[in-house]
Amino acid sequence: MNLASLLPLALAAAEKACDEILTVYRSGDFQAEAKGDNSPLTLADKKAHEAISHLLSPSSPFPILSEEGKNIPYADRKNWDYFWMVDPLDGTKEFLKRNDEFTVNIALIHQGRPVLGVVAVPVTGDVFYGAEGHGAFVKRNGQTMPIARRPAADLKQPNLKVIASRSHLSPETEAFINTLTQPALVSAGSSLKFMLLAEGKADVYPRHAPTMEWDTAAADAIVREAGLQVRLADGAGVLSYNKENLLNPYFLAY
Repeated sequence: MNLASLLPLALAAAEKACDEILTVYRSGDFQAEAKGDNSPLTLADKKAHEAISHLLSPSSPFPILSEEGKNIPYADRKNWDYFWMVDPLDGTKEFLKRNDEFTVNIALIHQGRPVLGVVAVPVTGDVFYGAEGHGAFVKRNGQTMPIARRPAADLKQPNLKVIASRSHLSPETEAFINTLTQPALVSAGSSLKFMLLAEGKADVYPRHAPTMEWDTAAADAIVREAGLQVRLADGAGVLSYNKENLLNPYFLAY
């Protein structure tokens, strides 16, 4: 598979979704509804999903598994070789709080592994992307810059910058932070936590709270190309994708 040839398509889909999100965001017409899990669903979610699907579906042979279209039985998707995993609007709570910390996430999954990822930030215009074997990059202010591969953090060293969610700082996460020496807390919403890690603005991201596969897939592909790891919290391997249960186990990214 020529992953580099698929990047322009994924980037175009993400940028179109950003346009749709910003139109709603700037209008204030959030039209929040309640999902089955009581998290907010907005008009922006729907518009972004439609924009992404409109570009990906006719232009590639791969099925789409999206947060806004996720009711695909495991029996139908378990044998998928490649597929797109999409979160049209990651950080809906941040969107509704109007703190600008929300993203569009598009990943390509191959046999349970994220091999391409795009994370776009509608408000700032930053677009992070990476593909297996091709490196990680950020488009910012009209320039595209490589994200340098980083050595793994030594979790025993003092003054590590620990990134954690503003909305989901669990007791288990606090317990992990308390094992570190003089840590500094860096807060952010959505998959921006991973991007701060990739750019060296944080050293470790412990997540002992629920996430779904589409919350992490695109960012996981990018941070892997930046030389980082997203390990299971129990140390038994890395995150995998297209499980029967799409809920992620707890993890540690560093």
